[in-house]
Amino acid sequence: MATQTISPTISERIPVGISACLMGAPVRFNGSHKRSRFCTDTLSRYFDFVSLCPETAIGLGTPREAIRLVSATPESEVRALGSNNPDLDVTAPLADYGRQQAASQSHLCGYIFMQKSPSCGLFSVKRYLANGHPEGTASGIFADAFCKANPLLPVEEAGRLNDAALRENFMTRVFTYHDWQEFSRQGITARGLIEFHSRYKYLVMAHSQTHYRALGRILADIGNQDVQIVANEYFTQLMTALARPASRAMHTNTLMHLQGYLKNLLSRADKAELSEVIRQYHQGIVPLIVPLTLLKHHLNHHPEASAYARRQVYLNPHPYELGLRNAL
Repeated sequence: MATQTISPTISERIPVGISACLMGAPVRFNGSHKRSRFCTDTLSRYFDFVSLCPETAIGLGTPREAIRLVSATPESEVRALGSNNPDLDVTAPLADYGRQQAASQSHLCGYIFMQKSPSCGLFSVKRYLANGHPEGTASGIFADAFCKANPLLPVEEAGRLNDAALRENFMTRVFTYHDWQEFSRQGITARGLIEFHSRYKYLVMAHSQTHYRALGRILADIGNQDVQIVANEYFTQLMTALARPASRAMHTNTLMHLQGYLKNLLSRADKAELSEVIRQYHQGIVPLIVPLTLLKHHLNHHPEASAYARRQVYLNPHPYELGLRNAL
């Protein structure tokens, strides 16, 4: 049986930034919104959303002239200009606001941006040449400045959260980021950092073997180094690793490693069943939740012998109720 998790209370919700229009605020150029029910109805049970609209924040009214990304040539600087009035240039105010908010909202553990927005889009925002012809894509001015000022923060576009793998990856990173902030507030020690890593080893393994080995090397000589410097490097490598989506092959490898903790505890029939379910996942026959549920079932029936494995964040990187691994 799967381990039960309890939904966070309001006081425990994780602070996450979000484009205001996604929360239903009528702040778009035409006075409309782009409410995301997944954000407002589901994620709001776990996230304490901080709603921002950079365009209204820099003084643009609602409704207002639409802006778009423009560059004189494909290689020149991208600017945010009025769609009808190119003399309206809000590039600097949007970028300044992005850097300002990155500094003042340092408590955030993630950010969900509005896709295709010239201010908030992260990826593939349409870019125009001075003659009005579309030419390539760029990032929104506010989003680009905000993310460059806080490069380790988990960020995603609302539209991309419709993809099961991207949604699960984003949520994993947000909960990891929050866990690290809580750990840091307690005061980082060498022992505490090693214990933190011991819980995250298999989650990292599922995302990047390279970073899995690198994190081990970072902590190998921690007793002879400044613990804060080591911690900063560790966190950088941790978040970089988790930004790499875990593949089916990497999940399979991680499941097999965790299965090893049960090799002397299960009957031949139970071992064969678990191996077969992992094989079925690897072949795409069943989703990730199936081998995970069976693995956790056996680990929970041998709590003392499998204590190290049961502590692994990989087994429950986010609330079970979200069902994020049901479609992986």
